[in-house]
Amino acid sequence: MKKDKQGCDLQTCLLCRRGMKEWLPAIHAHKKNFILKKGDTIFKEGDAVTGIFFLSSGRVKVHKHWADGKELIVRFAREGDIVGHRGIGTELVYPVTATALEPSSVCFFEIDFFNASLKVNHELLYELMQFYAKELMESEKSMRNLAHMSVKGRLANALLALKNKFGLDKDGFIAFPLSKQDLSSYVGATYETTFRMLNELINDHIIAVSGKHITIRQEEKLQQLTGED
Repeated sequence: MKKDKQGCDLQTCLLCRRGMKEWLPAIHAHKKNFILKKGDTIFKEGDAVTGIFFLSSGRVKVHKHWADGKELIVRFAREGDIVGHRGIGTELVYPVTATALEPSSVCFFEIDFFNASLKVNHELLYELMQFYAKELMESEKSMRNLAHMSVKGRLANALLALKNKFGLDKDGFIAFPLSKQDLSSYVGATYETTFRMLNELINDHIIAVSGKHITIRQEEKLQQLTGED
């Protein structure tokens, strides 16, 4: 990472959006902005927590080591999302790694200032509590899916989640080009199995693929595969 002299717009991240207007000068004084290249690491699993990051632009994957040196992608972050919050607690160690998937920029706040912001900005605190509740629910759902859902079901669920988070581009593809390796890490399956399941969905005309771009052709059938229709 290298410092971003231009800085952020003080409007994109959760801290800026939900902080009191009177608190914005303090936010401006304490923020540090950085630019990342594709593949740059924001923090690594096991690193001591120094602060909280907000994604100003770009996309980031949050991942952790899995069995046999494999990678499990916990979530994807986009503009405005918080990154590094999983390290807040008693041990203050990041349990995950965050890596830029494309040129990105982040806004960083040291942990002491972030904690002070929570104490004086009640709307921010409430919003963060809601965010953590949703994160917990999604984590529990992911663990349940890994244990009980078929790979094809998990793939269908992942594609629907990506569509809901990133939307569609002008050509109808999920507006988030993703390598098959990262998709398999997000699904929690081997590359070979994920590739085979993708081809089955393509042959059944449920999805279509063009390079790293995927479009959903029959969303109802994809939903049925998750068992939650």
